[in-house]
Amino acid sequence: MSKIFTPTSSPLDWKVLLADPEKHWRPGFSAMSAALSWQDAKGLPAEIATIFGPNTELLLAIPEHKVAMPGRGRASQCDIFALVRAGVDTIAVAVEAKVDEPFGPTVREWLAAESVGKPIRLTAICAMLGCAPPPSDLRYQLFHRTAAAVIEAARFKTDRAAMVVQSFSQSLKWFDEFAAFARHLGVEVAPGQRADLTLPNGTVLTLAWVTSPVTA
Repeated sequence: MSKIFTPTSSPLDWKVLLADPEKHWRPGFSAMSAALSWQDAKGLPAEIATIFGPNTELLLAIPEHKVAMPGRGRASQCDIFALVRAGVDTIAVAVEAKVDEPFGPTVREWLAAESVGKPIRLTAICAMLGCAPPPSDLRYQLFHRTAAAVIEAARFKTDRAAMVVQSFSQSLKWFDEFAAFARHLGVEVAPGQRADLTLPNGTVLTLAWVTSPVTA
């Protein structure tokens, strides 16, 4: 696949990047909500910028960015991957957009489909994140999306990594599952605030949940 990306001029330019555009491009779903939010912001949405503090700017954003995971199997497809400058730091940010959709299968459900590579991949991700093997009821998507941020931070040689859930649910739907994941990594999270931890390789990782307004 070409690694040359073209600028977008409207949310519709994001649609063609989806794995199944007709299924996933619908009002009230995360793909369209994220596209509208980022295009309207003409940069980094304010609620995400606030997480990183003053003097924060978007350097680059790539919708539906695929990041190869350890071992064999599918890549982690970030709804948006961004390079952000916050003060003197450059941050590799993996964004997971949500409206009402859950965070995919639990670790138990993901492992249930037998594959030699799955336990190997999960072990490698946990080593990367500096955590113990996860309880089976945590959501696997949160692990591989966070790993994507860490992998790209190393590839782009950024100062920090971040995984941000951009939620369009005004009732904080699924926040409890994100909080349980963060707790497994050793931090407590609150909506609209960031939590930082230092990974085994020395990278500072930020976890955050922001609530964005729904754009018509």
